[in-house]
Amino acid sequence: MKDLKVFKDKLKKGEAVYGPFMKTTDASFVECAGYSGFDFVILDMEHGPVGFSGLQNLIRGAAVSGVLPIVRTYDSSETAISKALDLGAGGIQVPQIQSVEEAKEVIKAAKYFPKGERGVCRFVRAAKYSSTPRNEYFEAANEALVILQVEGKQVLNKLDGILAVKGLDILFIGPYDLSQSLGVPGQVSHPAVIEAITNITEQAKQAGVVTGVFCDTFESAALWRGAGIQYLSYSVDVGIYTEACTNIVRKLHSN
Repeated sequence: MKDLKVFKDKLKKGEAVYGPFMKTTDASFVECAGYSGFDFVILDMEHGPVGFSGLQNLIRGAAVSGVLPIVRTYDSSETAISKALDLGAGGIQVPQIQSVEEAKEVIKAAKYFPKGERGVCRFVRAAKYSSTPRNEYFEAANEALVILQVEGKQVLNKLDGILAVKGLDILFIGPYDLSQSLGVPGQVSHPAVIEAITNITEQAKQAGVVTGVFCDTFESAALWRGAGIQYLSYSVDVGIYTEACTNIVRKLHSN
């Protein structure tokens, strides 16, 4: 996947990559995100309404516009992971990782032998419905990104073990869930949240793992980019659209 190679090359160079969460079920919005210049989109099955039949069209929309499709799975189950990858996701982002054992199970479900034990089927979209030579497909499939989300203080003392799991590409920090676990729900700029994210980022740097975070202001994006976070998820499609509409209405009424 060309977009995946470009994405990985940017990370290796220390560059930042940007992309929104997408709750849409309409592939045209995914295309728009790609044409705008975003590096990736996170197709959200955890908090969004899309099912697998609709997901394949969102992934097609990403392919058309040259943006990397990452699927946030609804959980860490083998089915959730393998179906997203079979449909052609460039990577999976798995929420609410709670332990080293769960992290290892995700890798096992996401990778083919010798890296894992993913269920084998070549008659899927990711393999061009069997037209991709089998060895070529299995090798390419194992390049898909594995992104693990850590979102609560209860997992912080397990970070060293999770960061050491072979096959992990990016550790993603969920600031809103983290803020709730720290007793300040929604206060993502609270000093306790800032300190926790900073500490996680430093641990990941020492382990050689790229970190990611959600941000919904330009100020927070700049803050975390300055702290060395490379995978920056900027806002959500529906929020971006709502903000744009609000600004238009405000300007219309001010004339």
